[in-house]
Amino acid sequence: MRSDLNNLELPEPHADFLKRALSDLKDDPRIVGVAVGGSFVTQTIDEYSDLDLVIVVEPQAYDSVMNERLRIADQLGPLLAGFTGEHVGERRLLICLYGPPLLHVDLKFISLDAASDRVEDPVVLWERDERLTMALSEGAARFPLPDLQWIEDRFWVWIHYGAAKIGRGELFEAHDFLAFLRAQVLGPLALMDRGERPSGVRKIEFAAPDLAAEMQSTLASYDALSCARALDSAATMYRKLRNKLATGSLSIREEAERAAMCYLNNTIILFELTRR
Repeated sequence: MRSDLNNLELPEPHADFLKRALSDLKDDPRIVGVAVGGSFVTQTIDEYSDLDLVIVVEPQAYDSVMNERLRIADQLGPLLAGFTGEHVGERRLLICLYGPPLLHVDLKFISLDAASDRVEDPVVLWERDERLTMALSEGAARFPLPDLQWIEDRFWVWIHYGAAKIGRGELFEAHDFLAFLRAQVLGPLALMDRGERPSGVRKIEFAAPDLAAEMQSTLASYDALSCARALDSAATMYRKLRNKLATGSLSIREEAERAAMCYLNNTIILFELTRR
């Protein structure tokens, strides 16, 4: 998909950055094209949105561009900070903060021969000789869906683990664990149920407001009983989503489920008794 910035209504900081960045990137002969993804694609971009730019590079020049990423990023605007994305498993990514006004921009540098392998269809903002458009046409976007069997094989082990942390009094660990379940299991399954991209808990309040409301019961205070009840709510919500999304090929770990939930229920009872 091609787009003309002049015909789009964007927040001023986003529009100004894109115009300046495109003008600069066009002057680098190693760069084949620039595309944008994320909320720009879904036309939900607002003043709080970041920019997800894909900078496509000639294959033979890819290593040299990767070595110069910070310098290139620094030329695109008033760069306050920038760092690479190994922590999210994406070494091609440079995460940047520009300003003022403050603007978060993700710059993903990819080789032209890798453009067809993608999780979404970005909007092409500029390209040389339609080479990026041709590269994108060679493959289809595919966002990885949650593997229900992979989750089921692990979920009840995770429930026992969380209950044990709560029983020991490691409540910060328990809070982190509940956040993990929301981001890796409950959020993706809830979004998949609604036909949305299963990307953690991103925008679940808008895509699945009823399920987001249900997920509030998995939020705990700094209290062991609260954490245990939140974990029980997470297990309940998982079972509902699993049973709704499961196909006949899913092997449910019934014995592990019974044992883990018995352990968790005993933990809840123990903390309830101490309150009396």
